[in-house]
Amino acid sequence: MAIADATIEKLRHIVGDQRVLTDDVSFQQYGVDRTTIWQPAPGVVVLPGSTEEVQAIVQLANAENLAVVPSGGRTGLSGGAVATNGEIVIAMDRMNKVVDFSEVDRTVTVEAGMITQQLQAFAEDKGLFYPVDFASAGSSQIGGNIATNAGGINVIRYGMTRDWVMGLKVVDGNGNIMELNHGLVKNNTGLDFRHLFIGSEGILGIITEASMRLTRKAPELSVLVLGVTDFPSIMGVLKTFNEGMGLTAFEFFSHNGMEKVIAHSEVPAPFETVSPFYALIEFEQSSEADLERAMELFETCMEEGWVEDGAISQSLSQAENLWKLREDLSETLSQWKPYKNDISVSVSQMPAFIEKVDALVAEEYPDFEIVWFGHIGDGNIHLNILKPDDLTVEAFTERCGGVSQQVAALIQAFNGSVSAEHGVGLLKKDYLSYTRTETELQLMRQIKKVFDPKGIMNPGKLVDAAD
Repeated sequence: MAIADATIEKLRHIVGDQRVLTDDVSFQQYGVDRTTIWQPAPGVVVLPGSTEEVQAIVQLANAENLAVVPSGGRTGLSGGAVATNGEIVIAMDRMNKVVDFSEVDRTVTVEAGMITQQLQAFAEDKGLFYPVDFASAGSSQIGGNIATNAGGINVIRYGMTRDWVMGLKVVDGNGNIMELNHGLVKNNTGLDFRHLFIGSEGILGIITEASMRLTRKAPELSVLVLGVTDFPSIMGVLKTFNEGMGLTAFEFFSHNGMEKVIAHSEVPAPFETVSPFYALIEFEQSSEADLERAMELFETCMEEGWVEDGAISQSLSQAENLWKLREDLSETLSQWKPYKNDISVSVSQMPAFIEKVDALVAEEYPDFEIVWFGHIGDGNIHLNILKPDDLTVEAFTERCGGVSQQVAALIQAFNGSVSAEHGVGLLKKDYLSYTRTETELQLMRQIKKVFDPKGIMNPGKLVDAAD
């Protein structure tokens, strides 16, 4: 759907001529995330520089019944930032400044377009720490992280993005500016709308500023990679280390995934022994006693027959190389255009769940290569099905989509989630009923109707507006 020239002129009046983009290159850049299923086709891309400009754009969209798609770092994997039907894309890239900082409160207020890594660097410069971290930290934006409640590698120790949001400034679908919670630790005055916007994927409005909690700088971290004999053994290793010491991360990945990372990134293998799975364990090393304790637990796992070999970092560069074996997986696998399943079940149920999914995948995809990895410490696993060279993306997606319904049914049986951390967007929308009841879905639709009565905010994503 084309946007009228008169509307384009009104947008230019709001943000300036150079910040309204109508060329195809810009559409390709700003109209899609990292999914490869949908072709971007926005009507216009607008780059506002303030909350007031975002408000004016949303008010104009309301007046002219035009759909709006918020665009952050465009690192999403569920189609949540895809514009396919002539929408106004509001790209937050220019809104990337620090607004306020309180050393006493250990909070920093930033505009929503700030890159995650920039927030981490700001905290470090102040002698503090922002712990939410993941592979796309160098390009994802804080607003997008909040809108999808991003998780990452440190959830086992520090929680999700939600746990670090002290306050929000948003523009809702009515065009109202709302300041939510004002960075307060205690605010027991009824419903906390801040938490409605966290994880809402832009269907209620657009986050423009966020007050984020920071914490003390972490002690020196050590990284241990273990070769594990089978998946149930990983759970034994997790239980042993969780009970024996405090962990900041517990990740796992399969051997075929590690092989691809080593070939792609030229990262050295951690040791010569070949194991079907690997566990990556990170812990705070405040003293030599912490290292000695880790070695004791490693020996226990060896004696139990769960672990075949291991390597521990002796320097920062070695720790970084060991992390690359896990962190570089998504980028490495992207060349195969994988069909991704972002799944969570309770940690205690993971062995039984994995066994059933493995059997299903082996039966349905005997000719496809499967790569497993994930944040095993918090029950989040990623099933990656790699596209064969002889299949088109469309044919591959169609074939995988059919089996995804069976995977979703398994997730439902285990009371799990069809989206642990990537969000729902377009990709998971048809499977949402396997995780949410119809009552919950109807309440989501009604809430969207309150904040976005005309249904203009990121339409088609997550849930549709109530009738």
